[in-house]
Amino acid sequence: MRIFLVNPSDVAFGVGVITPRWLYVLAAATPKKYGDPVIIDETLESMRPEQIRPGDVVGIGIHTANALRGFEVGRIVRALGAFVVFGGIHATLFPAEAQELGAAHAVVQGDGDVIWAEVLDDCANGGPRPLYDGGRVPAGQFLPARWDLLPRDRYMWASVQTVRGCNKHCSFCSVWRTDGQKPRQRSSEAVMEEIVQLRRLGYRFIALADDNFYSVTMADIESAERRNDTVRVAELKSLRAECFKFMDCLSKLPSDTILFTQITMEAAEDQDFLDAMRKARIKGALVGVETVTPEGLKSIYKEFNLSGESLVQRLKLFRKHGVHVLGSFIFGLSTDKPDTFEATAELAKQADLTFAQFVTMTPFPGTIDFDRWEKSSNGDPERIDGIPVTRYWLIPGYRRPKLYMPHPVMNAEEIRMGTQRAWDSYYSIKEIWKRAQCVKSLKARLAFVFISKLYRQMYASTGIAIDSARRKNANRWARWTGLICLRLFRGRPMPDLQVPGLPE
Repeated sequence: MRIFLVNPSDVAFGVGVITPRWLYVLAAATPKKYGDPVIIDETLESMRPEQIRPGDVVGIGIHTANALRGFEVGRIVRALGAFVVFGGIHATLFPAEAQELGAAHAVVQGDGDVIWAEVLDDCANGGPRPLYDGGRVPAGQFLPARWDLLPRDRYMWASVQTVRGCNKHCSFCSVWRTDGQKPRQRSSEAVMEEIVQLRRLGYRFIALADDNFYSVTMADIESAERRNDTVRVAELKSLRAECFKFMDCLSKLPSDTILFTQITMEAAEDQDFLDAMRKARIKGALVGVETVTPEGLKSIYKEFNLSGESLVQRLKLFRKHGVHVLGSFIFGLSTDKPDTFEATAELAKQADLTFAQFVTMTPFPGTIDFDRWEKSSNGDPERIDGIPVTRYWLIPGYRRPKLYMPHPVMNAEEIRMGTQRAWDSYYSIKEIWKRAQCVKSLKARLAFVFISKLYRQMYASTGIAIDSARRKNANRWARWTGLICLRLFRGRPMPDLQVPGLPE
């Protein structure tokens, strides 16, 4: 019985931006008696069905965006006689889909770190149960990934995880519902072991793939103190201290190490935290700006963000502390107007953002927005090829609407075109070259231009363009540019690197 782990994708770029961590965590969860699993990441190359034999186990991890391809893979490998096991956030939310459309023998809901071994044992002993509950495992049971199984020279960035869960409740995000609102934070020692292993392999760009790296804000602590909740205060201060300890450890890594993470804008209020990030060489952060108006923030339950000129000044604080921001913006909110697109792109330029992404409002399963949208259909949603639009992920990509929720003043094509204009404006050669001044050498500036164009091709042209020919051309361009960027990101292997001494 051989074990296969598949990350489904309709598009293979040949190179990957960030290592899909879950593949290597489940590889670590695979008992040694079954041998090393075969890892297939379809963002690199498509699965070859001839690899699969009767009695093999194929684990398929899906999120909403790749669920349709995942179901196709499931049907293919089940027809070949393999056991099919689905997991991931989408399978957790819709286990019946994986069984009915993906031909799953079993579905794992929640974390796979502990339950995966039980699933494999059941397969080896004749057949798995239809449903397994992996739950939310404590941070001490998070498994370090099997990075020794990584294919060499295929990914630009490596990834580790320090925390699961987010204490926010943004209406468009499902993380706080699926991973919980209580952050589960790993120890500094465990994470540093993984980072050093990746540096030994030659990865110097490493993403901290967290739901929210700034998991404890000063406002959280102050709120607990006002309630005289001494237990909660102690817990929050302990989590905060562990994060600072971790950043101190990071500062002792080789000086060419570059880290990237995801945090909320509130981190800019915390001078000590920003100083620690600079010292730790956390040079980049994805910050969910989402919208530039107070009305828009209120509509998505994100009123802890700022807007207007205050937003510009807050975002600039990150750059002043050496943190380059990838700002994320959402178009299609009910509060948006025809001039929102240009205003948002201009604000992104004024705020000294190094990168920006502009996405259209999509109601993802597990979110408040999705629940609200689904209820608004009154049980009789629009259908495309017989499939209800409230199950849009089951509709082939080229047939899906570009906007799902009706807008009070704009139609879907106006919003799509406005979004495209924002990308075009922000990622024009002129604007990219201006932002390239954030690095010193001519070589680094040229690299910045290539990376900016690659990011735009992979995340804008392949998703927003309505014309299939344009999408195919974007994919080809991204493959070519990706190979160039891969060489820019790679560092030299450091096989003798040791884990730096940890503070007491």
